Amino acid sequence: MEGVIAHEMTHIKNYDIRLMSIVSVLVGSVALLADWFFRISWRGRRRDRESGQLDAIFLVVGIIFAILSPFIAQLIQLSISRRREFAADAGSVAITRQPSGLISALTKISKDQEPLEVANKATAHLYIISPFKTNSKVESERSRGGVGWFAGLFNTHPPIEERVEALDKMV
Repeated sequence: MEGVIAHEMTHIKNYDIRLMSIVSVLVGSVALLADWFFRISWRGRRRDRESGQLDAIFLVVGIIFAILSPFIAQLIQLSISRRREFAADAGSVAITRQPSGLISALTKISKDQEPLEVANKATAHLYIISPFKTNSKVESERSRGGVGWFAGLFNTHPPIEERVEALDKMV
């Protein structure tokens, strides 16, 4: 329990809520910018040649932004979230001086296979581990190939095995 509380205190100490709020605003701004480029390409179409070329450029930029930028921004946001979990784990060890306590807590929590009905994508980052339970045997088979690596990009938390491994190195 001490390790989990220290983990959460480290999130507070490191201003992770503020950081993730700023990242969320930036992700939203990228989506708004993409929408702006897309909409500006359809407004004020003139018949002269110079305006038509400019409109075409705005249309192409808008389409590229509309397709790629929200996807890339979301990946960046999730990557930052996963990195902050490692930092909170390290902070927990700095506070408690016992990596074994957090290792034990993470192991116990990960063994619970009952999914949380109240968890959703919007609140997943608020849990100490991912609230979406998966079959670890199936997950480990997937992670050997490219599918597991690609799917891992969309997780809010790093895998428990990686976190425990990092904590073991601190012993």
